[in-house]
Amino acid sequence: MSEYDAWAAVYDRWSADMSEDVPHYVSLAREADGPIVELMVGSGRVAIEVVRQTGKPVLGIDSSPAMLELARERSAGLPLELRLGDVRAFELAEAASLIYVPFRSLLHLRGWREKRAVFERVAASLRPGGRFAFNVFVFSHAIAARLDGTTRSENGVVHSLRYVPADNRIEIVRDDGATLRLWWATRSEWEGLLETAGLEVEALYGGFQREPYSDESLEMVWIARRP
Repeated sequence: MSEYDAWAAVYDRWSADMSEDVPHYVSLAREADGPIVELMVGSGRVAIEVVRQTGKPVLGIDSSPAMLELARERSAGLPLELRLGDVRAFELAEAASLIYVPFRSLLHLRGWREKRAVFERVAASLRPGGRFAFNVFVFSHAIAARLDGTTRSENGVVHSLRYVPADNRIEIVRDDGATLRLWWATRSEWEGLLETAGLEVEALYGGFQREPYSDESLEMVWIARRP
């Protein structure tokens, strides 16, 4: 059972303020000249807009049946194919031109081993010249110190935050106990994962407006390419 099954009923409300990434992934999809795949597609928040705004079909893969059901309801009549599956072991019938993972979802993979499995599957599933795009946060000790142990409400969804540096882990715990876990990684670790998978970095931005990545950046927006 995916941790997100317990969040499906409140997910759209909880994530309602997150929309700035959509134009970025839509732009990449417009440039794609072949199959497009979204990993960890969830409720279809990004994939549905990619389909609507580009007219191109998208394959979405996720491990949460409850989240996929939301996506099916929201995408009725659109060319969005939804598949239940483990992104660490997915296979495609046709090599993709673009594979992307929005909303920091790669952080749900624990440690180097799980992340490496996904990156290697991505590399094997891209056509030559195909792109892999994703975004993740830059871990900040100052932000962690300020937020650790606090309780917040995002659009009425009450949750607390717990930082566990010994495991590079963040726990988002809803007031009813439902928990999401994230494992952060550094820039050099992401670079190492891409290199190990045989992918080349095309660009690293500090935000979705493609602003330069700097020492002050709090987001890593990656675009990589299969040679």
